[in-house]
Formats: sequence, structure tokens, C-alpha cells
Amino acid sequence: MEIPLRGETRGNLKRFRFSPLYDTILSMEARIKMILERNVEEVIRREALLKKLRSKRKLRIKHGIDPTTKNIHLGRAVSLRKLKDFEDLGHKIVLIIGDFTAQIGDPSDKLEKRPFLSEAQVKHNLKNYLPQIGKIINLKKAEIHYNSTWLTKLNFREISKLAEMFSVGQMLERRNFKLRFQKQEEISLREFLYPLMQGYDSVAVRADVEIGGSDQLFNLLAGRKVQEFYHQPLQDIITTAMLEGTDGRKMSSSWGNVITIVDDPALMFGKVMALNDAIVGKYFLLATDLPEEEIKEIRGKSRLEAKERLAFEIVKLYHDAKKASRARKFFVETFRKRRLPTGEKAFSYVPKTELKEILLKAKQVRSFSEFRRLCKEGAIELNQEKVFDPRLRPNGSAIVRIGKKRFLRIVPK
Repeated sequence: MEIPLRGETRGNLKRFRFSPLYDTILSMEARIKMILERNVEEVIRREALLKKLRSKRKLRIKHGIDPTTKNIHLGRAVSLRKLKDFEDLGHKIVLIIGDFTAQIGDPSDKLEKRPFLSEAQVKHNLKNYLPQIGKIINLKKAEIHYNSTWLTKLNFREISKLAEMFSVGQMLERRNFKLRFQKQEEISLREFLYPLMQGYDSVAVRADVEIGGSDQLFNLLAGRKVQEFYHQPLQDIITTAMLEGTDGRKMSSSWGNVITIVDDPALMFGKVMALNDAIVGKYFLLATDLPEEEIKEIRGKSRLEAKERLAFEIVKLYHDAKKASRARKFFVETFRKRRLPTGEKAFSYVPKTELKEILLKAKQVRSFSEFRRLCKEGAIELNQEKVFDPRLRPNGSAIVRIGKKRFLRIVPK
């Protein structure tokens, strides 16, 4: 790697390459390269951003996250982990909690209209949001804003001025809107306004760089347009790669194919082990901190070894190494040696409660209809006996198996 040196002669260069400063520059260059390349789909104004990063100027790195659900999944964590990379370089993380935009609903990559969330729903989702984000970035060093602070103050005239910068034609060029329009499906004007609001967020915090998923590119570019309207320097943009969910589609809470960062360690481990082999490599890159060379080495091992290492690294990242080891032991004992788990924390239930209510309260099924479907498919076992009666009431302590990879130990209160 060539490092430009001012005032250095060729003779001095050789001496410089063995100095601590040279190693520091090399290390910085490597970290900048990693920031701009690993898990990155696109960089808008790459050369300009590269110059800023090399200048060591402290940049304001913006990321917005809407609390449309209670828990943050690994797909959303990809962008948050990119923030962590910038934080480690000493830049200021500007985190925007979209308590207002969550109510409006981001239409990005959605093929149907998002529901209009109530303020109460958003507040409910927000209860444990910051502690989850704090698993990834240092909240004490970050600047945290709620966009209701400024978006609720915009009047109709100001919103009309912002809307003047965009055309209906531009909106309909978005893939999801285009498909919905072609199918003559309803598109709300509310959805057209979302990019304006996200763009205004960039103005409110004077963002230098904005980070978001690749499905967010239209909204991120809208930020540059709105900044231009308000005569601010235009933000650079980094879009991160999208992570598939457990069923191979885009990870989405609305589809239920998520691994959340607050999943129980054993459940998280089991979900990773159940992933399709084709996306294991991508999960290593997007969901762990392992160096790419080490990932290549791990991928050269057996399929089972690679998956177990992936599951261990992910659980360790959001819990700790001890819990990750316990989750691995739980998995090995249960699936390889086919022993019933005994060491995991039990879920207490009121005697004579139906099994479907227990599993719903334990968040092992999403609804009674899902429970009935699983029973019909023979996918639920109680102490290794298949459950076909949807009104079954357990009698005493038991091990419940849900699907192929999930277990729950239950005990009466």
C-alpha cells in the first residue's frame, strides 16, 4: 500500500516503513478500507468520503431507526454495526429514533401498504429499544434524537415546500411503488411523504454521512436533496447489504423470519443452526466481527462445524461467551446425542393451563392458529410425545419441543 509522504526522500522512506507511525497509518488505512467495503453495497461520493476520513475530521454519522416492532433483528443490526465501525474511529454517532416516522411507516421494499401505527403502539415498542441498540454502540458517546421533536413542528406550508422538490413520477420509479401501481394496488399519499421526513432528519442534525440498508437508498438520497434545499453541505451515503431471514426472504418482523438480538441464547443458537447452508457465508460477513481470512478458514471445515462456529459467534456477540458455550452444549446434547435438555431456565405456568396458552405467553408461537397448525403437522412434542390435541393441558414439569430446533422446559408454579 502506497502512503503519500510529504517531505520524505526515498532514503527516508525505507526508515519510515519500520517506524510506529507507518504502522499506525497502515492500520488506519485498513480500517477505512474495511468501513467502506465490508458489508457495503454502495457508497455515494466515495472519494469525497475517503478524503474526509483520512483528514481525521470528526464526522457526524447519522442513522435513523423506526420502532415499528419491539425487538431489533440481525438484519437491522447490520447498519448499527457499521455505526460501531465509525464510532471506533472516533466519529460522532447521531442516532435518530423515528418515533414520528414509525407512525407514518417506511414504504421501502414493501409490496403492500404499511399500517398507520398509533402513538401508543410506538411508545410500547420503544420501551426496550435503547438498551438493545446499546448492545452494539456506546450510547454514552452517541447523540440521540427523537424525530417527533422537529417533525411535529412542521406546518403545512413547510411540508408543501419540501414536497415541491419531488415528483409523483420519481416516487413511482421506486420498485415497490411501481409494482403496486401496475397491480392497481392502493398507494397512500402518506407513503410518498416518508422520504421527505427522513430527508428533513438529515437537515435537523446536520449529517455528514448517513448509513442505511440498501433498500433505503431512495430515502437516503432524499436527505441530500432536502439538505440542498436548506443550503447545507450534502451528506455522503453508505448503504449496507441486506441479510436474508431464516426462510431465505428479506429479514422482516412482519414475516416472522427474524433472529432478534434479544432472543434467548439457546433459541438464537438453534435458529442459526437451522439456516440454509447457502447463506451461512453471508451471515459470517454481515452478522459477526470475524476477519474475512478467518471466515474463509472456518468455511473450509465441515458444514456442521462452520454452522456451530457461526451460531457461537452470534450468540457471544449479543450475550457473552459463557452463554454461547451453554447454548452450544444445549444444542449438541439435544440434537446430536438426542438427550432432553435439563440445564436451561424453565418457564413457569399456572397448573391446568392449556399448552397453547403456555407457548403463547412464552413467545414460542405467535398465535393460537399457529399452534393448531403445528399440532396438525405433528411439529409439537411434550416429553417426546407428539401433541395432536390443541386443548392439551400439561401435568407437571415437561420438555416441549416446537418444530425441529426449539425446546422449552416448563414447570408448574
